[in-house]
Amino acid sequence: MGYPKFNPLRDVLSGVIMAATSIPQLIAYAETVGYAGHRGLATAGPPLLAWGLVTGSPYLNCGVTSVTALMSKSDLNGEDYVQEHGEQAYVELVAAYSLVVAVASILLSVSGFGRLAKNCPKPVQAGFKWGCAVGVLVSALPNGLFASGAKELKQLVGSSNVLAGLVSQLKGSFPGAVNVIGIIYALTHPVLWSIYTTVLFLGGTYFMMQGSKKVLPKACPPGTDVLLVTAIATLYSMYFTYPASIVGEIPVLDSDVGIFIGPIRIPVQFLDIKKLVTEVPLVDQFGGSYIQLGLSSLVFAAVNFFFIMGTTSIFESEDGIAWSPARELLSQAASCGMAAMVGSAPQSGSLSRSLVSRMTGTTSQLACIVTAVCWIYLQPYMSIMSPTPKAALSAVIVAAVLRGCVQPKDLLNLQGLDAIVGWIAGITTCLTNPTTGFGFGLVVYYALHFLFPTSDKNKVE
Repeated sequence: MGYPKFNPLRDVLSGVIMAATSIPQLIAYAETVGYAGHRGLATAGPPLLAWGLVTGSPYLNCGVTSVTALMSKSDLNGEDYVQEHGEQAYVELVAAYSLVVAVASILLSVSGFGRLAKNCPKPVQAGFKWGCAVGVLVSALPNGLFASGAKELKQLVGSSNVLAGLVSQLKGSFPGAVNVIGIIYALTHPVLWSIYTTVLFLGGTYFMMQGSKKVLPKACPPGTDVLLVTAIATLYSMYFTYPASIVGEIPVLDSDVGIFIGPIRIPVQFLDIKKLVTEVPLVDQFGGSYIQLGLSSLVFAAVNFFFIMGTTSIFESEDGIAWSPARELLSQAASCGMAAMVGSAPQSGSLSRSLVSRMTGTTSQLACIVTAVCWIYLQPYMSIMSPTPKAALSAVIVAAVLRGCVQPKDLLNLQGLDAIVGWIAGITTCLTNPTTGFGFGLVVYYALHFLFPTSDKNKVE
């Protein structure tokens, strides 16, 4: 129990395994944010490198997760912004938001929020987690069922006079409900599905959730099933006719772009931070209110930290590895700040990657630094992912969240007022956006427990 004995060879091996098995997730979650999938790999390395230099945990890994991707897209109204201003402008908007979340993380660290966070009501956390999982599921399904993904589904819903009017009324106040309506329409009109995407999507999802346990040797590290599904789908797309959405062309950095340390080139492209601060209209996405922007970024940073707290608590209880809330908030700030510099969405602790890191024999933070370096130097070779079907990437996401959507154990275990709070927080998160859902859940929790006092046994210990 306690910190493992430092072994650099094991760390290098673990870091390489992590880098290889996480590539499909990087691309898939970039699509969830709302920009091209190749940006997920191009921007993943530097934030993780910054994280590895600051974190105190040997196992903890960070990155854009399903929740941070959904929150970024929701808070910034990503889909509409891309349509109106283009993808590059949206990348800069997301980067500016990452910078504000980094500042919010620093404020939370110095204010002692880490200790306070341990008392966040469990029902609110459970409901929020379920609502976000449903939101991620809803965002991923269109690419798995339709040849042109969400664009095609949006056109189909818009062609219905009844649904088009309903969507128009709900879009402003209930953006999540608009997506739910679209998925209900999709699931009730299977005749419109693309046979190519549907077979690939359902087959890939089933294999990753069930089939891989029967086929793959137990010695294979977690993530092997993801790599296998992605590889098979990519090979099929390369050698056979695949009439549906693919990742597409992956740009290669010019040879003179990057950081040069003597003869060594680090192929990373940085954005203009001054432009992010002074020219990107971030505050306009929050009604022109700096107060609303500040509150949203604080909620975002706080929610991110809850996932870090949950992961580090596992390592503390199972491995005896103590952790510092203030330090991990600074790790979050460092990774989000670097994410802003390279054009990525805000970062958070990744439970799945952290568990894989522990399982593969990590002994120190060197492992995630190795992973980051691998991602940075793999960029020139990522054109191999250009023909990857988006349906396969949707399968990766759905396989990760479907079980939690269908059987939310934390929610189902709640009783009485806590169950009411949990479901209200979850449904609100699903139908509006994560920030509103989390805030409303807190209001409902404290209001009900003020009116009907109970014990504090449902707070996180």
